[in-house]
Amino acid sequence: MNLPNKLTISRIILSPVFMFLLTIENRIARVLSLVVFTVASLTDLYDGYLARKYSIATNFGKFMDPLADKILTSMAFISFVALGYARAWMVMIIVGRELFITGLRSLAAYRGQVIMPSFLAQAKTASQMVVIVFMLIVINGQAILGSLADNIVLFDTSKMQSYFDVMIFITLLLTVWTGLDYIIRSFAMLKSLTK
Repeated sequence: MNLPNKLTISRIILSPVFMFLLTIENRIARVLSLVVFTVASLTDLYDGYLARKYSIATNFGKFMDPLADKILTSMAFISFVALGYARAWMVMIIVGRELFITGLRSLAAYRGQVIMPSFLAQAKTASQMVVIVFMLIVINGQAILGSLADNIVLFDTSKMQSYFDVMIFITLLLTVWTGLDYIIRSFAMLKSLTK
């Protein structure tokens, strides 16, 4: 259990903490949810950097790192649906894709094979995290500024949902695209796994 793997595990542990804080109707809890999500996101950058720099990548890390990302981002999107900031159908497709790919990776791992995330998949995860951080900033900004937020375009309630819809839809397209890319790139291996 090296440091990168510990950071990955910490991201999994922070995920329900983040979700709990976000769903509490309290300004301080909402601000803390942004802090927790940001810290968890930074562990994603740092664990990969350490594993590459010191050549200490493990099969555990290769499997668990993307799984930890999926847990964190899925919890965020599900929380946004529960709070009314995201469309359920978009989030269902995003989370469904994540569960499907995780299932494929689990099956491959069971057979002793590791499906490595592509650059495109890493870009997808980064885009999801950027969208989530942006949404958290807007949600927190609106809560903290109160009525003053109405005078700032970014926090305008009437436009806020449109911003969120567009950003999540772009992320949805990238998420579906990377899912198809996974299937196409791994088709031969996936075919052998079903035998």
